[in-house]
Parts: sequence; structure tokens; C-alpha cells
Amino acid sequence: MFDLLIKGGTLPDGSVADIGITGDTIAEIAPALESTAKETIDATGDLVSPPFVDPHFHMDATLSYGQPRVNASGTLLEGINLWGELREEASVEDMVERALTYCDWAASMGLLAIRTHVDTTPDHLRGVTAMLELREAVKDYIDLQLVAFPQDGLYRTETGRANLLRALDMGVDVVGGIPHFERTMQEGADSLVDMCRIAAERGLMVDIHCDETDDPLSRHIETLARETLRHGLGGRVAGSHLTSMHSMDNYYVSKLLPLIAEAGVSAIPNPLINIVLQGRHDSFPKRRGLTRVKEMQAHGIAVGWGQDCVLDPWYSLGTGDMLDVAFMGLHVAQMTHPEEMARCFTMVTETNAQIIGLEGYGLKKGAKASLVVLDAATPTEAVRLRPARLAVVAKGKIISRSARGDATLSLPGRPGQVRRRHALP
Repeated sequence: MFDLLIKGGTLPDGSVADIGITGDTIAEIAPALESTAKETIDATGDLVSPPFVDPHFHMDATLSYGQPRVNASGTLLEGINLWGELREEASVEDMVERALTYCDWAASMGLLAIRTHVDTTPDHLRGVTAMLELREAVKDYIDLQLVAFPQDGLYRTETGRANLLRALDMGVDVVGGIPHFERTMQEGADSLVDMCRIAAERGLMVDIHCDETDDPLSRHIETLARETLRHGLGGRVAGSHLTSMHSMDNYYVSKLLPLIAEAGVSAIPNPLINIVLQGRHDSFPKRRGLTRVKEMQAHGIAVGWGQDCVLDPWYSLGTGDMLDVAFMGLHVAQMTHPEEMARCFTMVTETNAQIIGLEGYGLKKGAKASLVVLDAATPTEAVRLRPARLAVVAKGKIISRSARGDATLSLPGRPGQVRRRHALP
């Protein structure tokens, strides 16, 4: 007997299967399981997916929109300045409470793994303390990975480097940085050499806010790839944002992409935030602000979609739904071929799990029993509808349920119920 049985669900690859769960593990997955279960979910006709994964977020700032005031210009730099004020006012309790509320939203959306950057700039490191407390509080249902992020630069502040090391010693998981925010291009490159060395010595992963600018001469991704090769960090390094690449010379990019692929560096664009914050100094034509997603994928580079922000000094919207992120990414990257649309779903599930090194992930025997039942038939339909999560299972336990998104219609000669499900051929 299973503890939980998911019957007749359609998997992302189009196959139909039953999933038997015992404890916190997928015990069996097969076209038909005859065993009984303590509880059964009928997923006939519905998409059953591994959970959504967000590889880039700022949990210490989430749900703080309007504090200490609204970002009037809508720019990245004003957002950084506002956060610089807020981080000195926010208590550990404030940050934990806001983050727990966001994690409630995430859990209801089937977002069960999040990599969040935590600011290590201030000497008090209250954000680090808060996020370590949060990681412990949500560990039974959300896998939270913390990045030591020197928001003001590793070298730009007197204690920037020391505080990053303190955060890692406290238990933060990943080495982060922001080379384009250092005082000079050279100091930015030097910071990457330093951070990759730290990661190599400590056996850690690396995730860098890299070239989040419209300046086509911001080319720190080149140094990041070189240092990844130097230290043998392939598969453990991500370049987040990479927005300058949308403005780079095409010949230079033709040399850059093979280097990134050779190094095994992953890419994490954040479409909702990138298209809002970038191009603010442009008149017309205005640049999209998104990096070269399809071109990187064509070179075999792992590219995932990140959420980045929800209701904070940089972004005034957001819901915690990774399908919103995939939906926007599909449009801005013009990924409208059927294979590309389906890939946008994979980017917020399997690809993101690969990028952050999530263990025990996926719909397979022996994997962690975390999954989502969606009111959609296919991955592409899920991206189109951003549908109800009929059930969310985290480590073997049902933690959320939602009703279908049907509407009642009162029109002569028309059906009494409307469903927007309409799978593409």
C-alpha cells in the first residue's frame, strides 16, 4: 500500500502514468499501478509535473514594495539605493515574516525550490541571519538555497569581502557577486578571480549578477567563464541576468558563446525584471533588455528563467508563479515554435533544477516525492493558461489544493460552463 497515489496523470513528455508515493519518496511510477493507497488523487487528463524551481530571487527584500518609498524612476540604481536604506531599518523579524508570507504564495503555486541572494554588504548581516532562520523554517516543504551576495560590490565597501566570507562561514551555500558594480572594470574582473578562487577552495557553487547593464562593453561573463575553466568549476557556475549581451557586437558574441559553453557556465535571465529595468536610458528604439536566450541554447548552454523580484524596490508586481515568468520569457525571447514553447516550461522545472544542483528532483522512482497537478493537458497549455494548481505535493505530503478555473456562463444557446483549456496539436 502506498501513502499517496496519483492516478492517470499526463507527464510533461506526454506519457500517462500512475505515481505511487511512500513516505517522502516516489516508490513506483508506471502506466498502471494496482496497489491501494491511503489517499488517491485522480489526475486523469491533467498535467503532473515536477515542482517549479526559481534559480534567482531576493527573499530578504520581497514584499517590501513602497518601503521606504516607491521607486519613482523605475531604474535599477534607484532600487539599489532604496534597498540600501531599507536594509538598515528592517529587523530580522520583519524579513522573516515577509519571506514566510512569500513562501506561502510559492508553496500554493508549486514553487518548491528557490535560490535566493542575500545581501552581505552591511556589517550587521541581519539579512543573512533572517534567511538562515527562514531556510530552517520552510525546509519540510521548500528547498531554499542561499547565495552570499555583496550587493554594493566585493571591493566597493571596506568590509565587503570579509562580510561575504563571514556569511559563508555562517552556512550560506553559494558564492555570489556583482562585478559590473565595482568601481572599475578591472576591479570587477579582479572580484571574479577572487570569488571563483573562494568557491574552488570551499567546494561551493557560484552565482554572479553578471553584466546587468545596457553597456555592451560590460563583458565580465568572459572573465567568469575563464575562471570557471581555470578552477574546474564547470556545472557549478551561473551567470545571472547577462543583459549587456543584448547590446554586444555580434562578432564578439560569436566568440563568447562557445567560451561559455566550453566552461559549462549556466545562464539565468530574469525576463520580468530585465525588460522593466533595462533600456531606461533609451529613447527609441528601446532595447528589450533580455539576453540572447535562444542563441545560448543553440550552443548547448543551460538557460533557465528566474523570477528575481516580487513587490520590492525593483519590481512593483509579481505573484510567485514561475509560469508567469515562463510566459513573459516566451514572448520577449520570441520562443513561439511548439518546441520552444514547451522548452519554456522545462526551463522553470528541470533546467532550473539542474542549474542549482537540486538533488532527488524529478518524476522517477526513488526521487523526492514533490510534484504538482495542474489544470492543463500539456506544458505549453500550462504556460498559456498559468492554470490552477489542483494539488501540490511536497516531500510526500499534500500541502495545497485549488479548484479548477472554470466559469459559469449564462448565454442563450451556449454551454453553461467555460473552460479555457484547449491543447495545441
